[in-house]
Amino acid sequence: MRESTPARSTEPVLRVRELRVAYRTTRGPLWAVDGVDLDVRPGESLGLVGESGCGKSSLARALLQLMPPGGVVRGSVRLGDQELVGAPEATLRRLRGNDLALIFQEPMTRLDPLMRLSDHFVEAIRAHDRRTSRNQARARARATLAQMGIPPTRADDYPHEFSGGMRQRIMIALGIVLGPRLIVADEPTTSLDVIVEAQILDILDRLRRDEQLGLVLITHNLGIVAETCDRVAVMYAGRIVEIGGVDQVFTAPKHPYTKGLVASTISLDTTELHSIPGFPPDLVRPPPGCRFAPRCPAVMAHCTDAVPGYAEPEPGQRAACYLYPGAGAPVGTVAGGGA
Repeated sequence: MRESTPARSTEPVLRVRELRVAYRTTRGPLWAVDGVDLDVRPGESLGLVGESGCGKSSLARALLQLMPPGGVVRGSVRLGDQELVGAPEATLRRLRGNDLALIFQEPMTRLDPLMRLSDHFVEAIRAHDRRTSRNQARARARATLAQMGIPPTRADDYPHEFSGGMRQRIMIALGIVLGPRLIVADEPTTSLDVIVEAQILDILDRLRRDEQLGLVLITHNLGIVAETCDRVAVMYAGRIVEIGGVDQVFTAPKHPYTKGLVASTISLDTTELHSIPGFPPDLVRPPPGCRFAPRCPAVMAHCTDAVPGYAEPEPGQRAACYLYPGAGAPVGTVAGGGA
């Protein structure tokens, strides 16, 4: 695991409080994100992990207020001093790119196949600053692409002329060309081979260190988080169940769900495969109490009665679990009666 690098500023660039994200369904609202709190400081990388469908991508879209029709966002997302939830669309358009960037998975679906690479940059730059001439924007595009290891001579090529790894570099370049303070990277290495994956992660790590960008890295791969991030937040059924330093969480996980995820990873020492029995809950009709209770090997009677608060078993490491003092219920209740 990599060593944590302290950020130069202790003031968070991103503050998320009681964030809730819902989608309308025929059965009622589906709360994909339900009461999330997060902080990210300049120069810090936060990994967000969890099973498919746990709300990671919904959280990413809510951070930028890029919700589909019918999507609802409640709570608070503050970028510096600016509140994003409920902000006018003109304000959000100004902040996206300039201050806040989202790097998508599958870059080919985000690049216009009929536009040259340089035209993507010119469009993005001039949308935020009409005083920048097209020639100035093209020069800026070439300089940013060079940072990503893409020769300036290829700036006028079309997206299909690049490999998958090169297209992901292009997406990162588009994300940083306006100098944002925070990057949200949603599965940025999907479908890439391990060599190219390592190169992309090195680029993101260099950017956040050199430019003091805040980075939220969303992924299924715990190994990527272990090598790249300072802290990790574990998400289950729309909620953060554990958060702390990467070394803390991966070497001594506290929440039973985190323990199951860590045990499910494969290494050279793996002798048998491990999985977490059961399935995530229906988020239209979630179970009462702890949402992991139906799958939890340490379930107690009161786990299904009330939502656990955050306990702090170790300094800087918090887990929403009744196994630890401070979560809201007495430790020592007889196990096995809740599910």
